[in-house]
Amino acid sequence: MNVLFITVSNVNIANHGIYSDLMRYFVKQGHNLYIVSPVERRQHKPTEYVVENGVHCLYVKTLNIQKTNFLEKGISTILLERQYCNAIKHYMKGTTFDLLLYSTPPITFCKVISYIKRTNPGIVSYLLLKDIFPQNSVDLGMIKHGSVLYKYFRRKEKTLYRLSDFIGCMSPANVQYLLEHNPYLSSNNVEIAPNSVELEQTTPLDRTAILSQYNLPQDKTLFVYGGNLGKPQGISFLIQCLQACANKAVCHFIVVGNGTEYGKLEQWYKQSAPGNVTLLKQLPKADYDHLIRACHVGLLFLDYRFTIPNYPSRLLPYLQYKLPVIAATDPNSDIGTIAQANGYGLACPSNDVKAFTECVDRMLQSDCKLMGEKGYQYLKEHYSIECTYNAIMKHLDHV
Repeated sequence: MNVLFITVSNVNIANHGIYSDLMRYFVKQGHNLYIVSPVERRQHKPTEYVVENGVHCLYVKTLNIQKTNFLEKGISTILLERQYCNAIKHYMKGTTFDLLLYSTPPITFCKVISYIKRTNPGIVSYLLLKDIFPQNSVDLGMIKHGSVLYKYFRRKEKTLYRLSDFIGCMSPANVQYLLEHNPYLSSNNVEIAPNSVELEQTTPLDRTAILSQYNLPQDKTLFVYGGNLGKPQGISFLIQCLQACANKAVCHFIVVGNGTEYGKLEQWYKQSAPGNVTLLKQLPKADYDHLIRACHVGLLFLDYRFTIPNYPSRLLPYLQYKLPVIAATDPNSDIGTIAQANGYGLACPSNDVKAFTECVDRMLQSDCKLMGEKGYQYLKEHYSIECTYNAIMKHLDHV
């Protein structure tokens, strides 16, 4: 079967990630894989088509998409459609596909999806919904509801959903939200295809050496927050929580990552010099994984203003390395309620500092090892790469 995956992420199937793990699994199952992804302006490279490790890769030259200012990001998002469409027509002409996979963000692939469906009769189009845009930007005050920009992107969103034969959502709350706010969609076509990971065989870890490397205490409960540090994570609330826990001598907080709000966090860190907090810049994935394994509790933060049910993929390494979690989120995300219901975490509102500190105290009194084991079992049953692959492939029994 020929599988085409269109994305704005930099996917290298030799690495680990929610997309690369899934793509690698398709290859392992004997499918022919084609990936279309960007090569951003800052990389100073042209559009090119290459075969890497048996995978057909089309790298399309674009403006900067990630880690750039809002204006360039907006322009690049609008131009993506034409750039991808032209590149696919030129480099993949004559190739037929059975399955088309694509993810949000962005939502501006409508013409690309339409062209591929038109030139591949019988193809199954499957949207991996990771982001509900433009509503997420409305929630954070970046786009005004009812504005020209909002209406433009909302039309694009509706068109993309209509073009998709099936939409795979990250959680039950995602499915419910999508159906409630897009009544033209059928419940037969919207389902759960979660963020997932390929389970790894872990090797013994020299925890003492890892903690010494980052000058971390050996005798305290370590709470770690890793990943993007941007507006969606509600960094101001994170700072308030760290300040409120400053007198908790038995625990230590580690924040590691990068993003648009990193500067705000760094400024607070330098001015306050908290004794039980360590701030680290984004680490290479292997180093990050080792650090996570050396910690005891994983933290999740989402801005309280969200009306859409986000489900951050940073949960996966926590569960894979058997860390229980504390999820401080808006009322619409179900990541915390699922964690609590299945015994591998605690949840609190991301506008209630007292509730967060109470979760920390409860976690300090809990059996973190047992909770971590429950999380790992839940990961194996619900968030393994086979779960997502099977959700997609059940629609292609005819191929």
